[in-house]
Amino acid sequence: MATGTGTIAFLGLGHMGLPMAKNLVAAGYSVQAFDVVPAAVEAAAATGIPTVDSANDAVAGASVVLTMFPGGQQLLDAYRGVDGPGLLAVAHPDTLFLDCSTINVDDAREAARLALDAGHRSVDAPVSGGVVGAEAGTLTFMIGALPEDLESVRPLLEVMGGKLVHCGDHGAGQAAKVCNNMILGVSMIAASEAFVLGEKLGLTHQALYDVVSTASGQCWAVTTNCPVPGPVPTSPANRDYQPGFAGALMAKDLGLALKAIESTGVAAELGPMAAAMYERFRDEGGAGRDFSGIITDIRDRSNGAD
Repeated sequence: MATGTGTIAFLGLGHMGLPMAKNLVAAGYSVQAFDVVPAAVEAAAATGIPTVDSANDAVAGASVVLTMFPGGQQLLDAYRGVDGPGLLAVAHPDTLFLDCSTINVDDAREAARLALDAGHRSVDAPVSGGVVGAEAGTLTFMIGALPEDLESVRPLLEVMGGKLVHCGDHGAGQAAKVCNNMILGVSMIAASEAFVLGEKLGLTHQALYDVVSTASGQCWAVTTNCPVPGPVPTSPANRDYQPGFAGALMAKDLGLALKAIESTGVAAELGPMAAAMYERFRDEGGAGRDFSGIITDIRDRSNGAD
């Protein structure tokens, strides 16, 4: 049985949140879970995760409130409350609010400010590793927090993740995540274009993979999430691009990167280009497909498809 942490309110039971919550329960943590989507609550209950009827019910009596939300506005609305008291008002004094969503850096810093002003503690800890990492408990957590607050939640983060990186103060975890995912989006496009080019030049997928995976073009987008079926049997390409990490989420994350680029004045070119390509991929049918499925869009355009 896990010790050192009281009840955890786990809010957000989607593709990532559900296996994360499941791992906490399996490790012996006391969890009260909720999601605004009834089907998500039913799925969680079916796996043995204790669920409650509302977010405020989950937070009442919890010592840690873990959120896994789609965006920053949802987080801020939940903290403040929209049609009634928000999470910050319902929580006991000095509750630790642990946000694992991927949101705008400014929203993360505002959420931390709200929590601190309400007499609580705050940690932002977005994740990398996708559904596979969430299920295996091998996620990487990029953490923005005061050192003492990180130590308070380290044991439960270690249940869900294989690597914890303390990136700095509040908001620093989100800053690291947005930079990481910009690299990921750009590299997946590059890998996909290279495989389509290889096809046009007469290379087999396996031959190109065997070169790239051990040469200077090696990257996660090739060796773990390879955009073509065959070379990496566990990649989504072998499951008709079932996510994984959905195209809609990559479009969202690159949109966050674009906002950060614009606010800082960085002279970036590939990041904005990748954001535009994934926005198109999302809008033209790729929202629910794995982000590596962008190779099909590149291939179709290469073959003259509309």
